[in-house]
Amino acid sequence: MEILSLSFFVGTIGNVISVLVFLSPIGTFERIIKHKSTEDFQSLPYICTLLNSSLWTYYGITKPGGLLVATVNGFGIFVEAVYVGLFLTYAPKKMKLKTGVLVGILNVGFVAAAIVVTQLALESETQIGAIGLMCSGLNIIMYGSPLAAMKTVVRTKSVEYMPFFLSFFLFLNGGIWAFYALLMHDYFLGVPNGIGCLLGTAQLLLYAIYKNAKPSNNTSLQGLMEQKEPLVSQC
Repeated sequence: MEILSLSFFVGTIGNVISVLVFLSPIGTFERIIKHKSTEDFQSLPYICTLLNSSLWTYYGITKPGGLLVATVNGFGIFVEAVYVGLFLTYAPKKMKLKTGVLVGILNVGFVAAAIVVTQLALESETQIGAIGLMCSGLNIIMYGSPLAAMKTVVRTKSVEYMPFFLSFFLFLNGGIWAFYALLMHDYFLGVPNGIGCLLGTAQLLLYAIYKNAKPSNNTSLQGLMEQKEPLVSQC
C-alpha cells in the first residue's frame, strides 16, 4: 500500500511537470497567431510529439495501473493537436501540404495500424509489450534530439543555444518518470526516461561549464529552440 501511495504521488508530480513541458511552446504559437504565419518554424517536432503522446495514451489505457500515464498523455494529445492545427491554419501552402501528409501518415495511419494490429493479432501480455516497445523506442529517439544542441554548445563554447529551463525540465521530467517506473517495475517507461535524465544532467553540466562564455551570433537561437522544445518527451 505504501509503495502504491508513493508511486501515485510521484506520478502526480510527473504529470504536473509534463503538463508544463507540453505548454512550453505557447510563446511560439502566440507569435504565429500574432503574425498569422509559421515563418521558418517546422511542424515535424509537434507531429512527432503528438504521435508519442498518442502511443503512450494507448499504452496507459491498455496496461493495468497505467492511469497516470494515460491522463497526462491524453492532455498532450489535445495540446499537440492544437499546435498542429495552428500549423495547418497559418503555414504556407507547401508547408501546410507537408504537415497534412505527415499527420495522415504518422498520427492517423500509424496509430490506427498499431491499435488494430495489437488488438487483433496479439494476446494481452504480448500486446502490452509490443505497445511499450514502440513507445520506448520513440521516446529514446525524442530524448536524443537535444544532442544537436549539446554539440552546438561544445562547438561554440556558449549556452546561447541551450536554454537552461528546458534542460532543467528535461532532467526533472526524465528523473521523476524514471523513479515512477522503478516503483511500478515498468521497464518500458523507465529505460527511455532514465536516458532522458542522464541527457538532462549532461546538459546542466555543460551549462555550468559554459554559462559565462560570450554568446555567438552564428546561429538563430529561436530556430534551435523551436526544434528542441517539442521534442522533449513527456513520459
